[in-house]
Amino acid sequence: MAVPKRRTSRSNTRSRRSQWKAKVPTLAKCPRGHVVRPHTVCTTCGRYNERQVLDV
Repeated sequence: MAVPKRRTSRSNTRSRRSQWKAKVPTLAKCPRGHVVRPHTVCTTCGRYNERQVLDV
């Protein structure tokens, strides 16, 4: 089993962990003005790419 040769310094550990941040999801507007995730069907009106896909 592999074992580290020496202890990782505190600054290296903290700089590696600094990249662990949550991203805000990107949002787009459907043709009728509702806010949805991009490339997904609008759950409010059931439209995708300006076509009616779901019966809502």
